[in-house]
Amino acid sequence: MTDDRTHRPNQNRPFSDEETSGLYRAIHERRDVRSQFLPDPIPPDVLARLLDAAHHAPSVGFMQPWDFLVIDSKSVRSAVLSIFEEENRKAAENYEGERNAQYKSLKLQGILESPINLCITCDRSRGGSHVLGRNSIVETDLFSTCLAVQNFWLAARAEGIGVGWVSILDQEKLAKTLKLPEHVYPLAYLCLGFVSEFLEQPELQKKGWRSRLPLADLVRGSTWGESLTEPALEAEIRKG
Repeated sequence: MTDDRTHRPNQNRPFSDEETSGLYRAIHERRDVRSQFLPDPIPPDVLARLLDAAHHAPSVGFMQPWDFLVIDSKSVRSAVLSIFEEENRKAAENYEGERNAQYKSLKLQGILESPINLCITCDRSRGGSHVLGRNSIVETDLFSTCLAVQNFWLAARAEGIGVGWVSILDQEKLAKTLKLPEHVYPLAYLCLGFVSEFLEQPELQKKGWRSRLPLADLVRGSTWGESLTEPALEAEIRKG
């Protein structure tokens, strides 16, 4: 594993135009992959880089609450799939008529199709009883672990690796299946692999489930009811 100096020979220099473009490309072209996985294995050096990227996420109080379960066991994955199927049946009951039929037509996991699964967990005891910065908001350990997930996802996109987050799972059953200690929470169950394509749009948008909200409708001023006071910023946001 290379150290930080290999990644950042001069931490004070600005990113080049090419580097900046690559960062924004990864952000805008990241997709939640479910249907496009290829069987090709992920090379160990690539997976190690992705895990290293996740491990370099920011965390409140530098608590680093994450652990990474690299799941290649078919029996474990089959057990997780069973949990998904049970929860997915319950979720379908939230919709009626055409919406129910549309929900049932969506592919919402690639647990067995992807060559490997990964569970990113949050150790809620890491750092001890008093973690700097966590006194008022105890959920900051969960928030920090989400940042590790995002780091992993963006790095994966840059490496041409698809990632799908399976959120339709009973967390208690998942924790039991993965034999997690009581204080460790299974925050993100991910399917990983090379893909046949990255879709131009998010799959739920492409299939008409939801569309991306306009950014201009979501940016506000100093308080909730205020508009932006900077016309140039508002104009740039509306252009985008």
